[in-house]
Amino acid sequence: MINELLSQYERELRLRRGLSENTVVAYLYEARSLCAFITRSIDADPGEPIDLSGLNLEDVRSWLAEASSGEARSSMARHSASIRTFSSWLYRSGFTDVDAAARLKAPRASNELPHVLTQDQARDLLGFVHDRAADGDPLHVRDSAMLELLYAAGLRVSELCELDVSSLRPDSTVRVIGKGNKERIAPYGVPAMRALMAYLDVRSQLVAAPTSGGPATEKALFVGARGKRINPRTVRDTVHRLASQAGVPDISPHDLRHSAATHLLDGGSDLRTVQEILGHESLATTQRYTHVSAERLRQSFVQAHPRA
Repeated sequence: MINELLSQYERELRLRRGLSENTVVAYLYEARSLCAFITRSIDADPGEPIDLSGLNLEDVRSWLAEASSGEARSSMARHSASIRTFSSWLYRSGFTDVDAAARLKAPRASNELPHVLTQDQARDLLGFVHDRAADGDPLHVRDSAMLELLYAAGLRVSELCELDVSSLRPDSTVRVIGKGNKERIAPYGVPAMRALMAYLDVRSQLVAAPTSGGPATEKALFVGARGKRINPRTVRDTVHRLASQAGVPDISPHDLRHSAATHLLDGGSDLRTVQEILGHESLATTQRYTHVSAERLRQSFVQAHPRA
């Protein structure tokens, strides 16, 4: 049955490959979608076992055309990557006669540059959330600490949400578990340190006590309004809302990460340092930000040089 097959695939993703929770969920969604497509195409009962042994490239291409209809090329590329992983596992596990998606070509990703704030815009945003936290509201103090740390350490939103109090180190660095369960140490500066200290002073007002009435045991660094580990959607909504209130361009948490990388390079950091801070496996990923910096340099030249 499909559920049994996907349970085996989930164990592969979680236990053997050590992928992040978000990646596991996304890959399982794509795999389930393909199985459902095949079930419909052969007019089979969803509750009955399906024979995937004859799965071929045309089946996968047909599914991809349906799954990515009307979507951007970047979304199609994600669909392609996840289904190639599933197809490879099906073949290696003996469920299919061939690796059906091995020759599936993903559309070229867009060369659009990452969306970043200028340094002045980043300063305005963080200054706004700092001033907002001055009222002492625990949620406002938390939001200030979250945005400062997202920007200072260049964190992914999933990494921020997975931080525990024990992830903070006394030398103004944070222990981060990134993609593929890989650990890195990311530094942060004085403004983030002060925002975190202020938040830790009020965090107990947010953490939910256990139903037994004993002391609170929630280990998550950042918690939501109900006192449990904050979720990525809440962080994204918070960043969008605060950007609007601060009067800066609309951004996501990942845009703050892009901004941090770009500003590090603008300030003279070398690519290897930025790669280590962001946790990029490939230096080519980090090099995208050199294009951002070059574009910003070109714009400044055009605006300021008398012979531009």
